[in-house]
Amino acid sequence: MKTLISTASAFLLISTTAFAATFTSVESKIGKVLAGENGMTLYTFSKDATNKSNCNGGCAQSWPPLYADASDKAQGPYSVIKRDDGTMQWAKDGQPLYFWVNDRRAGDTTGHGVGGAWAVARP
Repeated sequence: MKTLISTASAFLLISTTAFAATFTSVESKIGKVLAGENGMTLYTFSKDATNKSNCNGGCAQSWPPLYADASDKAQGPYSVIKRDDGTMQWAKDGQPLYFWVNDRRAGDTTGHGVGGAWAVARP
């Protein structure tokens, strides 16, 4: 019985640790923003549908998705969605999350408002 409990506890710890390392919040010129574990700001795209990315091809080159691993699990407001190319992507409250290639440092928010369709994700 102890082995079963220890194994289950280890699995839960690994799952929680993998999830917790994916997101953080950072201060920016426009307040706290949601960021990837690298500290770079995450964005949402107003042309996405709930749980569906509409940013593919060239769009995804400028706005790289926050990819998820096959072992990543949804937790709280965070979920994992399948992209058109079969890769997995993180979403918050059903909105897929992206980075912006023109952000250079943690806390940059140069993508906020681009094309009237991109907004920083908030923690």
